[in-house]
Amino acid sequence: MLRDTDTDTDTDVVVVGYGPVGGVLSILLAQRGWRVTVLEQRARPYLLPRATSFDGETARLIAGTGIGPQIGEFTEPADGYRWQNAAGQALLDIDFAAVGPYGWPDANTMHQPTLEARLAARLSALPGVDIRRGERVVGLADHGERVEVTTTGLDGATHALTARWVVGCDGARSFVREALGVPVTDLGFSYDWLLCDVELAEPRTFTPSNVQICDPARPTTLVASGPGHRRWEFMRLPGETNAELERPETAWRLLAPFDVTPANATLLRTATYTFQARWADRWRVGRVLLAGDAAHLMPPFAGQGMCSGIRDVANLAWKLDLAARGLADASVLDSYTVERRKQVEESIRSSVKLGKVICVSDPGAAADRDAAMLARVPSGSSTRPEPAPPLSGGLLYQRFTGVTEPPAGDVVPQGRVRYRGRTGLFDEAVGRGFALLTTEDPLVALGEERLTFLMGLGAHVVRLVSPSGAETGAGAETGAGDDAETGAGDDAGSGAETETGADAYADAEADAADLDGVYLSYLRRCDGTTLLVRPDYHVFGAAKGAAEAATLVDDLRAQLTGAVRAPRSRLGI
Repeated sequence: MLRDTDTDTDTDVVVVGYGPVGGVLSILLAQRGWRVTVLEQRARPYLLPRATSFDGETARLIAGTGIGPQIGEFTEPADGYRWQNAAGQALLDIDFAAVGPYGWPDANTMHQPTLEARLAARLSALPGVDIRRGERVVGLADHGERVEVTTTGLDGATHALTARWVVGCDGARSFVREALGVPVTDLGFSYDWLLCDVELAEPRTFTPSNVQICDPARPTTLVASGPGHRRWEFMRLPGETNAELERPETAWRLLAPFDVTPANATLLRTATYTFQARWADRWRVGRVLLAGDAAHLMPPFAGQGMCSGIRDVANLAWKLDLAARGLADASVLDSYTVERRKQVEESIRSSVKLGKVICVSDPGAAADRDAAMLARVPSGSSTRPEPAPPLSGGLLYQRFTGVTEPPAGDVVPQGRVRYRGRTGLFDEAVGRGFALLTTEDPLVALGEERLTFLMGLGAHVVRLVSPSGAETGAGAETGAGDDAETGAGDDAGSGAETETGADAYADAEADAADLDGVYLSYLRRCDGTTLLVRPDYHVFGAAKGAAEAATLVDDLRAQLTGAVRAPRSRLGI
């Protein structure tokens, strides 16, 4: 087994780029005890918004950084997303729930600069972190056991440092991607749009929160962007220039039909941008990896750009941690590209499909579009958002068929539990990291040695019971968010010594009362008794009965260590 042994480097991980994606990755690694150096070429934070929203799965991932209790300070739940034609007829109408399947609102409109400020404050409070603003990366050299990074500062001086790993989160014009020479697949779908960020003088209600106006005379986007802020976007029409669109008087003229004027709003920014649909073909080259916009770009219409970047680093962080800690073979990092690139490709293609609905300036083509879509949508009907996309390959349990079967790859839902005197959402009441949820007796099902292995990964082993079958526990208290500021209980196992079998059994004794029936009903739908969940909340696999539960854990260990798995019977013998 190839281990990432300790090397004499200046830092463990260099993160290039300090936007939301780089910030989340840096926190997830620092929470696990690693030395992290952040290199950001901007001397000061960028104070204007770029992304405007994130979904419920992403909210859960952001909460894992420890800022969950603060998310409400810079977000507002969105109530819907309507696509309508020039006559106001609904072509597509999506209703968002205030609490979705992952314990957070389905859609959260946000003020990105405040999100970044909260992430920065959290990261600065963690040990082992070095944030270097005004440092532009100009060179990378992978020497096998370490990577040398060369930067230039604002004064023109050149600096060098070494790291065990480097992750490029440095945006669309990524130096890291270019330095690696990674080819890019480009779908060639792009249009120019005028972006207008507005701060409203008085609170106003827009229902639904987000609207796409598919009017060939001027395709237009209206979206909320956090408390007191909204964004309008207007597609550049044939014959118009970007310079003409970017004049403030043009922006006010386009905003006037929406009763947005200098008397009731401040225009924070006008800028034209060109969206793209592309992805890097490789996300790992040796000890250098890509994430976020450095790895992929997509049209904005599905709201998945930043969400996809945060999914990237949530997937990557725990794999880097295990590889660097010697608990997994370094080849486990190859599953990062396998898992995330396919998901991103699907998101980009979906975004392009939506873009082809709105980016229509020909009246005849728009009329044909309207007729086709209205024929498929019953009048007054609405839909719910799709669940978070599952993984279809990678580091997942293959059960008995040699291929991945559901629920492996799903994002596990989140409900409230009562656990050791605490009541709250599972992530807060129990903790984050690997989780084995079972209706079996863990010691009987797995044995002491497998429990010890799981505890070495920092896993939470929990027996699920119905609320009526659990002890009420004197002094029970609400636990959601209690450990958010310190990170206690998150990504358990960071730097901790592996527990003995007796310790593992003691930890496994705790029951969790499934207060909302989320987990027990999920297991019933899976026809299983045990669920093994990864730190990024994707289900590794489900098992039915004690024998297969043992096989499930053995399969995780084999995949992490790179061991060759022998064929197994349906009893896992």
